[in-house]
Amino acid sequence: MSTTTEKRAETSIQPPTRGVHHLALCTDDMKTTTEFYTRVIGMPLVHAMKVPPGLGKGPNNRGNPPYEEVRHYFFDMGNDSVLAFFEIPRGEEPAGNRNAIGAMQHCAFVVTVEKFRALEQRLKKYDVPYVGPIPQMPGLDGIYFFDPNGIRLEFACQMADGEDPNVIPLVAQTKSEAADELASLDGVDKAWLEEMTQALPAG
Repeated sequence: MSTTTEKRAETSIQPPTRGVHHLALCTDDMKTTTEFYTRVIGMPLVHAMKVPPGLGKGPNNRGNPPYEEVRHYFFDMGNDSVLAFFEIPRGEEPAGNRNAIGAMQHCAFVVTVEKFRALEQRLKKYDVPYVGPIPQMPGLDGIYFFDPNGIRLEFACQMADGEDPNVIPLVAQTKSEAADELASLDGVDKAWLEEMTQALPAG
């Protein structure tokens, strides 16, 4: 484990969630998307379905895309979580702006050092343009690229952690480090700063 990681600690408050069950994104070409994530990235397809009729339009829609019987595929992205795609009918929706408010700017997948190097070679093999490896913060390197839908992705690697990356211990700041930045927000006071940083170590 790196010196940087050794200085960090798990947050003192355990969140109620265990991580991402599935991240649901959109495509207008499920075949190309399936090929990219299975062949290039190496995420196995684990479930392929169509949304049951009656859930796309009208009062029974539960937040699905407002189209009937769209494809909904799931890929294993590791650590017991899945990446999902809805297939939107071509031409029905505009391409997304990843920098729009409420949009997903990019999705970073944590990988071991061995996988980081292997995945860079896969990007080269399939002629996928990428940027990196570049340092993101002390102890963290990243490779950035786009999937066929224009979704920006990242392989994030904590080199010093080798084959056992621990994300929270690397990124967690101390109370004072986080408070220095939080204090730059408008309308905050000492009590608010203490509440927002209560899970962080004091060191």
